[in-house]
Amino acid sequence: MIKDNQKAFNRLHILADGFFILLAYLLAYVLRFHWLGLEKAGNYTIERYLKFLAFLLPMCLLIYWLGGLYASKRSRELQWELWVLLKVNIISGVGFVALLFLLKFDISRGFLAFFFGCSVAFEGTFRFLIRKRGKNLKHVLIVGYSRAAEEYVDRILANPQWGYYIHGILDDKMAVGTRYKKIMVLGTMEELSDYLKQYEYDEIAITLAIHEYGKLEDLVKKCEYSGVHTKFIPDYNHIIPTVPYIEDLEGLPVINIRKVPLSNMVNRVIKRIIDFVGALICLLLFSIPMLLVALAIRLTSKGPVIFSQVRVGLHNREFKMYKFRSMIVQETAKEAGEWTTKNDSRVTGIGRIIRKTSIDELPQLFNVLRGDMSLVGPRPERPKFVEKFKEEIPRYMIKHQVRPGITGWAQVNGYRGDTSIRKRIEYDVHYIENWSIGLDIKILFLTVFKGFINKNAY
Repeated sequence: MIKDNQKAFNRLHILADGFFILLAYLLAYVLRFHWLGLEKAGNYTIERYLKFLAFLLPMCLLIYWLGGLYASKRSRELQWELWVLLKVNIISGVGFVALLFLLKFDISRGFLAFFFGCSVAFEGTFRFLIRKRGKNLKHVLIVGYSRAAEEYVDRILANPQWGYYIHGILDDKMAVGTRYKKIMVLGTMEELSDYLKQYEYDEIAITLAIHEYGKLEDLVKKCEYSGVHTKFIPDYNHIIPTVPYIEDLEGLPVINIRKVPLSNMVNRVIKRIIDFVGALICLLLFSIPMLLVALAIRLTSKGPVIFSQVRVGLHNREFKMYKFRSMIVQETAKEAGEWTTKNDSRVTGIGRIIRKTSIDELPQLFNVLRGDMSLVGPRPERPKFVEKFKEEIPRYMIKHQVRPGITGWAQVNGYRGDTSIRKRIEYDVHYIENWSIGLDIKILFLTVFKGFINKNAY
């Protein structure tokens, strides 16, 4: 219902924008050629200008739509919407002038300035009033005080343009009169039938705490008996993603706790083909630089050129990950249990350069060919730290549902080296749940332009 309401508001915005564009167009004509007397109309007749409007009106609305003005306004501030409105009007103006030039239409530049100024003013004022006043109110009663109830209240109060008014909360645990952000507990859940008879609510929002779900069936029956629209806001959104993957098992709904597109065999095969071909191409492109780096390592420090380290990959399986050696040779036990720190004395001169530029990661292309890794995915960690982080960081082990990558969504967003593990996992989980070929291409593109230099690599 909230989404339906948002769609209604979006349609209202489109109709209103169309009206304001027309109004601004006519007002600009009057201002330019009549009221201010800056220029005689001459050949610039209103009939001729209305022909231009046939091009301008649909073009502006299309650019507004492409610019995101009619997308959901959730979590968006008014300043953001007004800034987008200004940008799309500038783009519309440039596009309109270019179109007129191509069609060899002559139009007053002063008129265009008045038009776009009036258009921004009208549309901006309309959005300001909608945001502040919240029209077409729907009256809601909340049943059950929980985290879900608080989050629901937060979002409704932060978005008055959705048009919802919350009358209060019914709950069996909280004392009558208890308030959460001005929303008061009115009574107990047992009183639901009485409230439904006494007041006309548009919607009942059931926000039971997860341990109270035994009451759900009875509450729904009471709501449906009264004929009021009922919705259920689950108290397990911290467990199940916002858009869970639901299967229909011959009429039985099965909710997958985590949506993982790469659990689909076709997706896995496509990604594996791209990884294999991409790794071969990269090895050909970087073969000479890799040989030069290998030679530099050999000449400047004792020990092997290639360094291998045990990491945890797909399905928690361990594998040896390859890198160019960037440190002095050390005992395996000591190396496996320590982070690299700033000004670490173990790092060689060449090592600092190749770590900073991520050149030391290039041998992992062989891991990609072997199937241990992917070009794009969450970065793999050493077993000791996996055991540590899985106890400290929620959802840490989700990253092992896909192959680890040479680069990833967390890395191109700045979470590399000595940065927040929690934020890194947040980005990794987003990647896992939203994987697509397009996202992989985007990450590879961003890696080329901003992912190689690692300011957090020591």
